[in-house]
Amino acid sequence: MFSFSSIKTRLTLWYTVILCGTLILFGTVAFFTAETQLFKNLDLSLSNEVVWLKNFIEPKAKRVRLKKQRSLQTRQEADSILLAKKVSRTKEQFIVEEDTTEFDVIWNQIYEHTLLSQKKQLIQIEDRNGDLLYKSYSLGEGTLSFESIPVNTTKLVTIYDSSGRPLRLAIYQSRYAKILVAYPESDVYEVLNSLFSVLLLLVPVVVLVSILGGYFLSNRSLRPVENINLTARSITATNLNQRLQKGIVDDEISRLADTINEMFDRLQQSFEQMKQFSADASHELRTPLTIIRGEIELALSSKQSVEEYRRTLASVLEETIRLSTITDDLLTLAQSERNDLQFNKETISITSIITELFEDITLLASEKNIQITKKQIDEIQIVGDSIRLRQLFLNILDNSIKYTHPNGNVSISLLQKDGFAEFIVEDSGIGIAIDDLTKIFDRFYRADKGRSRSQGGTGLGLSIANWIAKIHNGKISVQSGIGKGSTFIISIPSVTK
Repeated sequence: MFSFSSIKTRLTLWYTVILCGTLILFGTVAFFTAETQLFKNLDLSLSNEVVWLKNFIEPKAKRVRLKKQRSLQTRQEADSILLAKKVSRTKEQFIVEEDTTEFDVIWNQIYEHTLLSQKKQLIQIEDRNGDLLYKSYSLGEGTLSFESIPVNTTKLVTIYDSSGRPLRLAIYQSRYAKILVAYPESDVYEVLNSLFSVLLLLVPVVVLVSILGGYFLSNRSLRPVENINLTARSITATNLNQRLQKGIVDDEISRLADTINEMFDRLQQSFEQMKQFSADASHELRTPLTIIRGEIELALSSKQSVEEYRRTLASVLEETIRLSTITDDLLTLAQSERNDLQFNKETISITSIITELFEDITLLASEKNIQITKKQIDEIQIVGDSIRLRQLFLNILDNSIKYTHPNGNVSISLLQKDGFAEFIVEDSGIGIAIDDLTKIFDRFYRADKGRSRSQGGTGLGLSIANWIAKIHNGKISVQSGIGKGSTFIISIPSVTK
């Protein structure tokens, strides 16, 4: 459909405007270049003719006296000389002398040269007194006239004959004669007018062809974009696996389709993560709520002792704490995605944080009879938020203790290495499968789903830890294997002293 708001229409119009401008510019340059070159060639031809006449006349003029000529007015006289010279007869009249002197040869040879020339040159020769010696018949009754010029010089000018016709004139003045050679400029202008007519006819034709061809090409070129538009409109949440068809040629449109397909890949992945997150969050929240509801309904259904009520309330409190923990973790992750959390970054001693955590985590590990040991602890300072960093280290340590068997071992180290502070936690726990190593930082993901709830895990601790490491320009790497324990390495840029 033709519409001024469409890209293909605007492309066609812009293409046409640019092409018109280019054609007009080209035509103008071509016309004036042709005009300049034609007149340049004409001047060169006239100058060469003058030089030929000068070189032909002057040697002979030095030996004989120039005489006045008379015109042969009858066809019979012209035919007799043409037969004598063995040249074809033309409509031009030539000049001969009254007597058969050497000047018969001069004028006859000039006339013969004029006959053989393909150009309409008008030749007139005068003696040094201004008397006419020779003129070509095509001048008719008129003569070429121009004021005297310096001796042994040539001048090129434009004059007008008796009928107002412009002539391009070359004049040469010697001591013996004045040579005038002219050519009608109308012939040059005929060529220029023909060129102008061709250009005038060609431009509209080219413009029309460019409009039709440009619209056809732009419509064909932008057709894949229209297909992309239609396909993209048809993709919804129910068919996010559908993709745009890539073109055969690796051009801009094909790369656009690839980019949009990559965007759909990310959207599909995000959508699936959101669905999984919603399902996991619902499951995590539903379980403690179900337990709380069951405990309360059981307490209300029959009369119980004080001790039984206390156990019920303790169970309700435990599940409430779990709900509160899950809610706080979800809120933290949601705020992290919106960049709503404020951080108080300052230069702090990471060594002090690790020392304080060691005392707290020792008490936690004692409940499972797990031994916590310190290896090398370097004195290191970093720039960060002490509260969030404490949360990061605590989540990693808590995770190691949860997945370490009773009577197991957990060791910690803090090393200065290549401008980074490396906090290393090694445990003798159950380990993590290779397939699970890339997923343990996903929300609600648990490598050992059967043990998580009994150990109080929410599946969000490592996600939060990974996020805190990233906002401190750090990273968490894991080395593990089933039954071989796990090693978590947290690397954060340190402050150089």
